[in-house]
Amino acid sequence: MMNTKSLYQEVILDHNRKPRNYGVLDHPSHHAVGHNPLCGDRLDIALNLENGQINNIAFQGESCAICKASASMMTAAVKGKTRSDAETLIQEFREMAMGERDLNHPHHLGHLTVFSGIRDLPTRVKCAILPWHTLHAALNALSSVSTEADNDPVQNAASHPEALNRQANS
Repeated sequence: MMNTKSLYQEVILDHNRKPRNYGVLDHPSHHAVGHNPLCGDRLDIALNLENGQINNIAFQGESCAICKASASMMTAAVKGKTRSDAETLIQEFREMAMGERDLNHPHHLGHLTVFSGIRDLPTRVKCAILPWHTLHAALNALSSVSTEADNDPVQNAASHPEALNRQANS
């Protein structure tokens, strides 16, 4: 049986070499750009949301293997899901990556738990979370997001929800 570390490495390599849903999505209904200045990751997430469901999603950009694999797995996980289900996955993935979620309790992450060990690599957590923050930004009509808290309306939303609403309405 393969150990968790080997499985993690295999999944990262597979999704980095053959990313799912990588490319341009013509005429998306929602779009955002995400940036991790510490690693240099930059992602564009585009999606079509119709009747509350993510019918299509794509990403492109330059990023490290962890970020690309996370984006690839994220797009596969949310395609066909409702906006609400996607937001639940965003929150659960963030909590898992930050070490705030006990995976012994019910969750919706499924195969995404392969990233659970990322919490032990603090410098890589932002790489794994960037696609999820960018998806959240796109779903909330924010044009861009950064992994650096001072510039990240997603991270600041909990303590300053009015800022998220202001940006979404501008």
